[in-house]
Amino acid sequence: MRVLGVDPGLTRCGIGVVEGVAGRPLRMQGVGVVRTPADAEVADRLVLIERGIEEWLDAHRPECVAVERVFSQHNVRTVMGTAQASAVAMLCAARRGLPVALHTPSEVKAAVTGSGRADKAQVGAMVTRLLRLDAPPKPADAADALALAICHIWRAPATNRLQRAVAAHRTTKGRTP
Repeated sequence: MRVLGVDPGLTRCGIGVVEGVAGRPLRMQGVGVVRTPADAEVADRLVLIERGIEEWLDAHRPECVAVERVFSQHNVRTVMGTAQASAVAMLCAARRGLPVALHTPSEVKAAVTGSGRADKAQVGAMVTRLLRLDAPPKPADAADALALAICHIWRAPATNRLQRAVAAHRTTKGRTP
């Protein structure tokens, strides 16, 4: 499975591509950041993010896109920019018919480090170790994007089995014996 992880942000949107399957060593296919100027209009910045994500989708051909689920923050301006960048990532994936998975920051941290309260340094260190990299990806947004992709690869099989079981239950529940 090849997953494009997106750590959404209006100034720095982390992008990472990881390939592999749960239980096997994973391989990083690429990592980077789509940057936009802080003094540009929001609409123009969203277009730049869209172009950047489209370039990554063209170059790496992922099978799905994992995006960080936006959570409530004290700074409304920050959460709005994050939500807007997140929507752009989901739109780019949907336009191509790619499945989109949303993972919370604590879910990603728990999957990669074992603790949902891990800090950025711990996430970066584990991403480095899991992908057998020489150094943690910089900036932290890039490491977070790789962590999102890793989380999805590891969680997708269980999530898919659960969804199939729920669907099967609904189908058999509707039948009369």
